[in-house]
Amino acid sequence: MKALLLRDVEGPDILHFFEQQLDPVARHMAAFTAADSTEWDAYAARWDRILANEEVTAQTILFEGQVAGNILSFEYLGRREVGYWLGREFWGRGIATAALEQFLQLVDERPLYAGVVKDNVASRRVLEKCGFVVTAEKKGFANARGAEVEEYVMKLGLAARE
Repeated sequence: MKALLLRDVEGPDILHFFEQQLDPVARHMAAFTAADSTEWDAYAARWDRILANEEVTAQTILFEGQVAGNILSFEYLGRREVGYWLGREFWGRGIATAALEQFLQLVDERPLYAGVVKDNVASRRVLEKCGFVVTAEKKGFANARGAEVEEYVMKLGLAARE
């Protein structure tokens, strides 16, 4: 996908990310958001912390010159995880899969984990296309839904089972 580019996150990108994650449909699909993610100051401060953390690899996803979303890798509970967010206007076009494929060339640490709420079939499919497999199921509180949800723990690399 030639129109897709990953680059380091720049300050103005964060406003795009903020606006994209305010979409109620996107928030429901992602499910796992920070409790205060609809408050600009808190959201911007969180991105300041993310970008200052040397353990995080964060990239802006550009599609046809537009900020389509973001993708990042971070340590969580002693494991390297990956997460991504794509604005809804960019869904269903293979952008998330292409972005994750490119990102996996940047982040070569394995194993790499991802969590996906069970009813987010599209995101699970993106992860599977990139080689992730379901290794566990669990429940967690999803701020965007205000409820406990079931999720898959997915893993890329080394042995498939935890």
